[in-house]
Amino acid sequence: MAGVVITVAQQKGGAGKTTMAAHLAVAFAASRKVSIIDIDPQGSLTAWYKTREARFGVGETGLDFTAVTGWRVSGEVERQARDHDVVLVDSPPRAETEARIAIRAAQLILIPVQPSPLDIMAMGPTLEIARQEKVPVLLVLNRVPPRANLTETMMGRLVELKVPVATTRIGNRVALANAFVEGEGIGESAPGSRADEEVEALAAEVMRRLKTGALGR
Repeated sequence: MAGVVITVAQQKGGAGKTTMAAHLAVAFAASRKVSIIDIDPQGSLTAWYKTREARFGVGETGLDFTAVTGWRVSGEVERQARDHDVVLVDSPPRAETEARIAIRAAQLILIPVQPSPLDIMAMGPTLEIARQEKVPVLLVLNRVPPRANLTETMMGRLVELKVPVATTRIGNRVALANAFVEGEGIGESAPGSRADEEVEALAAEVMRRLKTGALGR
């Protein structure tokens, strides 16, 4: 049985797309065979994985990794899905051909969204591609500041879009960025921390929604 493919996508830079993909990959890998695929030309996930290899050793990262672009994306996603329980794809920040392919190949599109008007406006192209390809999406409030008023205002905007929003929110926590720089997941660098609890809760929610079908297009 093929594994589940989850594509992490967001048009706006700075939303935490790659950082979320890396931390979720490590969280999933605690109990599943996980592959991550970097199709973003910026190569941030590739850099993270190379740092991870240097830290833990080649073949000792707990994850499989591929960087691929162009026409090879579709075949690589399919190949990795045959051999893994979860495939996480870090997509380009623009609505390019590779992004569309990664969305088409997925069972779920995760869209990290900072609680700001610019982030919400930037979701449009990704939501439209997902709608065209008939792939469910799940918005995740990410890098959430402690200012509750702004977050709740933006939450109201998201509700108006009638797109599923994860119950779990990821705070604007320095620990997540520090772990990423070191090639780690938050559960490795700061186990039991609030940031770790949030990432674990998001990983569990994603799997629960996939299992129960609590998703939307």
